[in-house]
Amino acid sequence: MVVSFPKNKINVLLLEGVHADAVEAFKKEGYNVEYSPDSLTENELVEKIKGVHVVGIRSKTKITRRVVEASDKLLAIGAFCIGTKQIDLDACKLKGVAVFNAPYSNTRSVVELAIGEIIMLMRSTFVRSQELHQSIWKKTAAGSREVRGKVLGIIGYGNIGKQLSVLAEAMGMKVIFYDQLEKLALGNAEKRNSMKEVFAESDVISLHVDDNPENKNLIGAEEFAQMKDSVVFINLARGFVVDIAALVAAQNSGKVAGAAVDVYPVEPKSNDEPFESELSGQPNTILTPHIGGSTMEAQKHIGNFVPTNIISYVNTGSCFDAVNLPKVKVAPQRDAHRFLLIHDN
Repeated sequence: MVVSFPKNKINVLLLEGVHADAVEAFKKEGYNVEYSPDSLTENELVEKIKGVHVVGIRSKTKITRRVVEASDKLLAIGAFCIGTKQIDLDACKLKGVAVFNAPYSNTRSVVELAIGEIIMLMRSTFVRSQELHQSIWKKTAAGSREVRGKVLGIIGYGNIGKQLSVLAEAMGMKVIFYDQLEKLALGNAEKRNSMKEVFAESDVISLHVDDNPENKNLIGAEEFAQMKDSVVFINLARGFVVDIAALVAAQNSGKVAGAAVDVYPVEPKSNDEPFESELSGQPNTILTPHIGGSTMEAQKHIGNFVPTNIISYVNTGSCFDAVNLPKVKVAPQRDAHRFLLIHDN
């Protein structure tokens, strides 16, 4: 196949320890690959981006307008995660840089964590475990409930919300949901017309909304007041969607009997920094360090999905799964060259 640009001159920069499969995929294609397990600061990336055609990041490295404008050969950016909030999409679009992410690859990982936490919180398993670690034996059924027959309310019925719906129903839960968009209900799940309706019926509330800025403090004191007493509350979505002070107050009042939180309004930038939150020390509260989608299987899926799309884009011009460009899916051309023109509008 004739190529417009020699593959051995295409430079790929992969940061934040993306999966080894991604490194292998780009190398197998004949690209030059530079790999680092660390993230880079804006100043470091401004210098490093020179001569780079493809850059791959996760959530910590920020691709700002300054970084994009400093690039001189950048063709594509791969976000090896779901969100692209760390990338200035407008700056990329204006410079004709395609951005690809992995919106589905870690769905199962997040859902399995949610299922496990629902069971642990309903059974007070986490509390009993903590007691035993402190040499306290408390064999009791108090506060311990089965999930079968309980109502799960899902806020945000996207890929994760839908799969959670299916698995929860398989365990015998009744599922209701609310989404701003019209979504097809799977199985026996039922849509409600407002979050308030979901809150009024649900024994468990699980959030699965996106990173839209309008979702900031989506759940606050007013929303907690609308929930059933002794509700179980789970947030594996975005840190800024929940007013943490309001959640703590709801826990202290008994409105929320158990909570599981994986994302926070402010998170440490590295594993070397301490974690601070009002939720620390709260009873029957499972706190995890933003690992909802962090499984070996998910990282492997992402490590294959993102490079496949980027390689297709570089080799053929296809950008069917690009975040910031129109969907274009084209077949490879033999003995010919393709020009890709990205218009300002």
